[in-house]
Amino acid sequence: MEKIIKPIKISRSNFAEFGDVISTKDINPMDINAGYAKRFDNLADLNTSKDGGKTIVSIFSALKRTFPMKIDMMEKHPLGSQAFIPMKETTFLAFVAPTGEFPEINKIRSFIIPPKTGINYKNGIWHFPLISTEDTNFLVIDRKGSGENLIIHKFEKENIILNY
Repeated sequence: MEKIIKPIKISRSNFAEFGDVISTKDINPMDINAGYAKRFDNLADLNTSKDGGKTIVSIFSALKRTFPMKIDMMEKHPLGSQAFIPMKETTFLAFVAPTGEFPEINKIRSFIIPPKTGINYKNGIWHFPLISTEDTNFLVIDRKGSGENLIIHKFEKENIILNY
């Protein structure tokens, strides 16, 4: 079976099934620090405390991907959400499928995440690891703790291509 996936531009509504779009766009901030800063609250639903997990902040140093690219696996984190926020203005991609026992190929979606935007995957969402369009660092907020929080599904018979 061959499937070619073309990413579409992300929006809060078309990504809601998979997680949160982290952006200040269309969010009303509050003034703080005597008016020298604006605070944009509650941009993502971080969920990392299941089974005693704790929230950690890491930096992933991502390498540029080349396209079209073969998708040979997907992973999910059933015990915690996972947020990716680029540390410079860049575009990156998300490759996702709804939660379930395995990623259903006919439900796979891919999204283009524009500059000044991050994403947060909900617990249990199938996704391909970070897909960066350039060598850059990402701030990652996810879970550390006991329990099985990484499940990998390998595509052995399917030929899945991400065409960006």
